Amino acid sequence: MTARVVLELPVRREFDYLVPAELVPKTKLGSRVTVPFQGREVRASVVGLLDSAPDRPLKSVIGVVDEVSLLVDSVMNLAKWIAEYYNCPLELALRSALPTAVRRTEARHQQRLVVQLRPPPPSEKPLTPLQQRIVGLLEERGEMALADLIRVAETTATSVRRMQTNGLLSIVERRVERDPHASDLLVSTAPLELNAEQSVATGIIIAALLKVAEEQDSSVSPEKPLPAFLLHGVTGSGKTEIYLQAIAKALEMGGGAIVLVPEISLTPQTVERFRSRFSTSHDPGVVAVLHSHLSDGERHDEWHKIRDGRARIVIGARSAIFAPVKRLALVIVDEEHEHSYKQEETPRYHARDVAVMRGRMERAVVLLGSATPSLESFQNALAGKYQLLQLHRRASDIRMPVVRVVDMRHEQRGGKQGGSIISLPLKEAISLRLERHEQTILFLNRRGYSTSLLCERCGYVAGCPNCSVSLTYHRAAARLLCHVCGYEEQVPARCPEAKCGNPGIRYSGLGTERVEEVLSKLFPRAQVRRMDSDTLKRKYDYREILADFRTGKIDILLGTQMIAKGLDFPNVTLVGIIHADLGLHLADFRAGERTFQLLTQVSGRAGRGDVEGEVFVQTFTPFHPAIQFARRHDFEGFFEQEIEFRRQLHYPPFARVALLTLKGRNDEKVKFCAEHLGRELKRRTEGWPDLVLTGPAPAPLLRAETFYRHQIMLRTRSMSRLSKELADISATVTLPEDVTIVIDIDPVSLL
Repeated sequence: MTARVVLELPVRREFDYLVPAELVPKTKLGSRVTVPFQGREVRASVVGLLDSAPDRPLKSVIGVVDEVSLLVDSVMNLAKWIAEYYNCPLELALRSALPTAVRRTEARHQQRLVVQLRPPPPSEKPLTPLQQRIVGLLEERGEMALADLIRVAETTATSVRRMQTNGLLSIVERRVERDPHASDLLVSTAPLELNAEQSVATGIIIAALLKVAEEQDSSVSPEKPLPAFLLHGVTGSGKTEIYLQAIAKALEMGGGAIVLVPEISLTPQTVERFRSRFSTSHDPGVVAVLHSHLSDGERHDEWHKIRDGRARIVIGARSAIFAPVKRLALVIVDEEHEHSYKQEETPRYHARDVAVMRGRMERAVVLLGSATPSLESFQNALAGKYQLLQLHRRASDIRMPVVRVVDMRHEQRGGKQGGSIISLPLKEAISLRLERHEQTILFLNRRGYSTSLLCERCGYVAGCPNCSVSLTYHRAAARLLCHVCGYEEQVPARCPEAKCGNPGIRYSGLGTERVEEVLSKLFPRAQVRRMDSDTLKRKYDYREILADFRTGKIDILLGTQMIAKGLDFPNVTLVGIIHADLGLHLADFRAGERTFQLLTQVSGRAGRGDVEGEVFVQTFTPFHPAIQFARRHDFEGFFEQEIEFRRQLHYPPFARVALLTLKGRNDEKVKFCAEHLGRELKRRTEGWPDLVLTGPAPAPLLRAETFYRHQIMLRTRSMSRLSKELADISATVTLPEDVTIVIDIDPVSLL
């Protein structure tokens, strides 16, 4: 037998090796093996098996790494599609599909020693007081971990092992699961009563699940693909309850489910709801969690629970789409519009699109949910590629929050505490909520204290030496930080320019740290907590802050985009958006869409209980369409205006985008290479009817992490064809060693 393998090295090739007879039973598709390569042993993944050997001499596989194949067929096929579509080496796609904690040879299940009673031997001798105490504990508790028994009985391992030698006890080794949520207290919940819109949507999804089950039980090949569904429901409309009831049906049919969430901060609350519904005393491990805040041991054990079929529901961030779920019946992508589903390193896949492809490959139902769908997904629904399910009202007929736009151009700036940071209407609204013992969420999508340090005398601005951005002042750390590359330096006492030396340098702009300071002065008796990547350092900080907010220990929660979506706190009646214009004027065709989505999602955190919610949007461009449509909760209105702009300029969803970025430390050399590549692209794509080539041009962020960057953008409806063409070009066009090219298919950011 011959094994076709992909090495765990960046060589972009597949290799054939003979499988020795003794290794044939262990070598399967997806197995990891060791093979000889260029005088050393390397690991590889088996991506194909051939019965006959080719007519050329081959080296032999040395050994099989794992007892079972870790890469199941469905995930293997998905990785191959990712490598082809996103133009990346297959070995990197396979690496993404298999967590590092599972891939490492030394990764093992944790074992512990457990002590059990044995039937007393026939010639039983009288027990010593210590032995009586140990036997009594084991009779009471059944069995105990050796370490626990030693601690509780106040004895030693030697004494316990002596009892084993005498036939009184047995000490066995047992696998221990490292469960990241083992300490959580769960209250079992029952399905909620659905309103009319929810019932219709749930019924349609369940009908599709029944069709899946019928196809799996019959030998008849399906005639056409299943519809992937788009669930468009306003914030608070009960999308999660639809997810829960659809998953319950999938489990009833013997299937499994994957639920993707965009932010780690959403995971604790989502996990709690799903485990409360599905994790019973009879099946406590049915829900598994996969995200980057798990320890390696927790990730290893959660993944193997899924691989073994013990966990049938998987919740996690984008990489959870590769979970080896048995009999996958349902894939849910919550907040499908979120850009965090796009991976920014190779392979640059988009988890939402990978979810759709996995559903097609495995005949699973795919459900995309959002209050503000991406324009691509909504257009797919209107074109009939997705089936559109809509929820126009909040669950239990709770009213949508009232949104008030505050024109910050007219706010008085002089002499008042807070200045232009907290407007007078927002300040009064917060005071009212504090009097009523209601809670407030304040949103600003920028961390730090001030966005720049400048000298008004000579014009000096503290900039990053590695990137084309100014340094952000972080007051608590007393440092200037770059939010692109992480560079940091001390805060100067005077202007660093030798000819100036002005001690009157000042800070400009604002971040969450400065807003927190202003709030503490305006509302000294309020409990204010800040939630951003500067304050969330420990593993469980997310969960602790959200738990304190839920129990009313926090009056005002201030944060960045991690608090903007998915959170459901009934006592939040006020939301304030400090600076709504931050992302509105970026050099990106999605700037308006992103702003509309963010404002709508943040606004949706208000008024989810019995008291009507209120939202204040502070802006310097109050009449911008993104702000006005968000004020009215009018997604369809925004879509109709924005889609026309996209159609005229041949932007997604009417084309797909490939962004080529050339990087190097010599700006002129990078520019020259970009121009050379641009000419080659024009030559090779001449006559391509719908292809639009833009550039080369300097990237909006010209320098990042010491590298100068120039870009070429291509837009076409035929991305599969273009991806193959780009693969050929990148393999044949020669660039200097110090200039690299990054190919990003379907980018979500053009910076």
